[in-house]
Amino acid sequence: MTPDADILVRIRGALPSLRPAERRVADVILVDPAAATELSISALARQGTTSESTVMRLCRALGLERFPELRLALARAAIREEARYGPESQLSSDIGRSDSIEDIVRKIGFSDARAIEETTSTLDIDALSRAVDAVARARRVDLYGIGASGFVCQDLHQKLHRIGLFASAWPDPHAALTSAALLTSDDVAVGISHTGTTIDTVEPLRVAAERGATTIAITNFGSSTIAEHADLVLTTAARETTFRSGATASRIAQLAVVDCLFVAVAQRSYDKTMQALGNTYAAVRDRRYPSR
Repeated sequence: MTPDADILVRIRGALPSLRPAERRVADVILVDPAAATELSISALARQGTTSESTVMRLCRALGLERFPELRLALARAAIREEARYGPESQLSSDIGRSDSIEDIVRKIGFSDARAIEETTSTLDIDALSRAVDAVARARRVDLYGIGASGFVCQDLHQKLHRIGLFASAWPDPHAALTSAALLTSDDVAVGISHTGTTIDTVEPLRVAAERGATTIAITNFGSSTIAEHADLVLTTAARETTFRSGATASRIAQLAVVDCLFVAVAQRSYDKTMQALGNTYAAVRDRRYPSR
């Protein structure tokens, strides 16, 4: 990531690792990035009910040496978003009590599209390439995820299985741990967690790492706990607000990363993949009602 092009994504990704006072400043910025560009360091500190030194610590946590660099990065991000999305850039993803069904459709559509675009534009291509290498040559691939992230694991399992790779999704925490304990350096473990702090996902990945497996984390927060146990981290860039427990944009962003990973793995053995997809399609193509 470049410091200015993805500053808002970087701020959101850094949230779990920030101190409470630093997070208050980050929240002020994220609520209205355009307005934040007009604030002095003292005004921003006051709005975050903290000190100027805290604002400077936030700058350093984001890889910026001086406060003017943060303001410039925010201004460039605001201009870029306005140019890319037009008036839609100011559209909030919060769903209010009085929103119409048309408002809901518009906000969800924009939020999901933005999550995919920001995720793919900020994805670490080097980390993705190394993840593809690891999965393509793995003896087996273990997939860990709970709740909505568990559905994403099942999606990746189905995709890898269809092209003949030995992969297993483990939504049960005990089964995940016992499977991880049997992994070796020939294997790959993938943990998927939006927050990166879900114990039932982090622990199997930790065990897999201890067993010598190559570990891959897919998370929205690159500085979260799960990243500590991952050889490779693939970050999403989803903005979740109202009804976060429904895991809307976060799931869409995770699926985008999974699709990138799968397609790149499938491409490595193009002819074999096409044959496997043909065989699996043939096995189920008659399982439908005839056209009328």
